[in-house]
Amino acid sequence: MRKLGSRIVGVLAVMWLPVVAVYAWQKVTAAAQKPFFPEPLVIWERMKTSWFTGPADHLFLNEVAIEHWSASLGRMFTGWAVAGVLGVVLGVALGRSRLVFDFLDPLLQFGRAMPPPALVPFFISVFKIGTQMQLATIIFGVIWPVLLNSIDGARSADRVKLDTARVFGMSRWMRLRYVILPAAAPKIFAGLRLSLSLSLILMVLSELVGSTDGIGYQLLTAQREFDVPQMWASIVLLGALGVLLNAVFVLIERRMLAWHRGSQGHA
Repeated sequence: MRKLGSRIVGVLAVMWLPVVAVYAWQKVTAAAQKPFFPEPLVIWERMKTSWFTGPADHLFLNEVAIEHWSASLGRMFTGWAVAGVLGVVLGVALGRSRLVFDFLDPLLQFGRAMPPPALVPFFISVFKIGTQMQLATIIFGVIWPVLLNSIDGARSADRVKLDTARVFGMSRWMRLRYVILPAAAPKIFAGLRLSLSLSLILMVLSELVGSTDGIGYQLLTAQREFDVPQMWASIVLLGALGVLLNAVFVLIERRMLAWHRGSQGHA
């Protein structure tokens, strides 16, 4: 009972601020009556009529929501997954080779400092407008947190453990699996978590240019048609997606790195 009570208190402690913020938002916008700042209830009604008129077995999502949300999330997760794999593989390889890292570090810093929106015209000229351009924008923008964190994590592997593994005749693959990757895992997950939020931003950005579907496309269409409630509905949806994705990733991260927290607790 105590554990259940503490969980309820924890949930209430987390939820009170959003509830107060929405209540204040409702009161302020209702009093101001500004057309560009609709009330939360108006935004919610537009969200329901735009996306949540489907059957219960589809989570009440209608065809419009399924079409646009699946297109956006498909691009986002594909770009994030490709960037994650490339970032981890290249990062661990560079982190374990000091010479190669020192040689490539200026190029890495140059690429990291380059804003992805500045490369959208380049990606359009190379890949044309479409899914390939959108994926290229997402991958280029989100690979850097994973890559740099993987490099740092691979370099932080305990030298004593590596030397011990060599003495016991462990192969390079076994040292990578049982020593280097566990040591780098916390920083790799930190990079993946940061890149996930960036992938949502870049997904919207890529859909603002020549796209025919997606949440970003709906947002741009609403802006062009001066449909302010629909525009705010898309903005709120993106914020909710960001919170949900981060919460799910944190749960996965905690499960995957439970051994790491346990080892820190015993240290």
